Amino acid sequence: MSTIENIDVNKIKITFSVSAERFEEGMKYSYNKNKGRINVQGFRKGKAPRKIIEIQYGKAIFYDDAFNFVLPEAYDAAVKEHNLDVVSKPDIDVEEVSDTDGVTFSAEVYIKPEVKIDDYKGLAFTKQEIKVNDDEVDNMINSAREKNARILTVTDRPVQNGDIAVIDFEGFVDEVAFEGGKGDDYELEIGSHSFIDNFEEQLIGKNVGDDVDVNVTFPEDYHQKDLAGKPALFKVEIKDIKFKELPELNDDFAQDVSEFDTLDEYKKDIMAKLLVQKQKDADNKKQEELLDILVKKAEMDVPQVMIENEINNKIREFEAGISRQGLSLDMYLKYMGQSLENMREAYRIVSEQQVKSRLVLEAIADKENFEVSDDEINEELGKIAGAYGMEVEKLQKAMRDSDKENLIKDIQVQKALKLVTDSAVESTENTEA
Repeated sequence: MSTIENIDVNKIKITFSVSAERFEEGMKYSYNKNKGRINVQGFRKGKAPRKIIEIQYGKAIFYDDAFNFVLPEAYDAAVKEHNLDVVSKPDIDVEEVSDTDGVTFSAEVYIKPEVKIDDYKGLAFTKQEIKVNDDEVDNMINSAREKNARILTVTDRPVQNGDIAVIDFEGFVDEVAFEGGKGDDYELEIGSHSFIDNFEEQLIGKNVGDDVDVNVTFPEDYHQKDLAGKPALFKVEIKDIKFKELPELNDDFAQDVSEFDTLDEYKKDIMAKLLVQKQKDADNKKQEELLDILVKKAEMDVPQVMIENEINNKIREFEAGISRQGLSLDMYLKYMGQSLENMREAYRIVSEQQVKSRLVLEAIADKENFEVSDDEINEELGKIAGAYGMEVEKLQKAMRDSDKENLIKDIQVQKALKLVTDSAVESTENTEA
């Protein structure tokens, strides 16, 4: 049996017990785990009886591992008994230990807040005007031309805007070379503004074999704080000059880069795809606007731990992403001149909005009492399995009951969002997408 007590807003204290018999199982487990590490005079390590060890060192020597043995099951049972939706790690205390009565624990936890939301149907949103202009189509075509350009070597003229200068360089501040300021055979596109200040412009008019002193000033907000705002000298050697020869814009080009026979067909396809993307963008803006309205309308007191948990998730996802590029989070933060705390704060606003949006949609789903069919579950499992390259059957076997419950909740939240967006009405103000 267990009891709960409200100790703060959305924070409760659960008190629960473990029987003497169950705790004895934990003590036996702890004894077997630790006896080989305990010295008792007259006995080889691991051979001293438990009672002798307890007499010499006290029973408490076995308590920590015994607690860890019995605690998870007892805590989970108490949470289920009171149907609690816990959103934080428990802060555990041992209240009492007794040979006859067992152990009494207490756990302070935060629970998911109650959300009050009404009038979530028929919300007004700003309709986005979906249209694609010729310049956007041309930009897409020019991008394709850039990707399919031939790189040719220049032998009869100096560097000019648009060229690719192949350079060796080394940077100095106060006549001292600085870390990260050196490169060999670097291909710098003149006019791309990928280097700081007016670095690229100072190479225009120079020839292969020239040694050039390039003077620049680092921006005040430069990511390497020790360089920010400082003047620097780069010693540059121009080793080669190249330029891009773009393919001619005609039907042959369209056939090379697409499944279409004519340039006109290719352009129409680009326009159609841009319209689809703009519609997706407009749908996303609509959802964001409606969720913002819902969050402002809702009454809820969100535990800060939920925001922190979401920030932690985002940092873990970011860390996993850069690890695939061979970077650690520490290396990234050092390179960018950031701290982990700065990064957490950068995620805070969006994390808070996402947590509150999810809570509101869950509350709407509960109000609507959405049912989820086996077909809907299987469809969602198919999407997840496809994303991870797994077979649906293997994914199903790997899922725990809690995973299935979360999946059902996700589907209900999707239904709540669809209900809100489908019932929304256009406001009188229009904005171009």
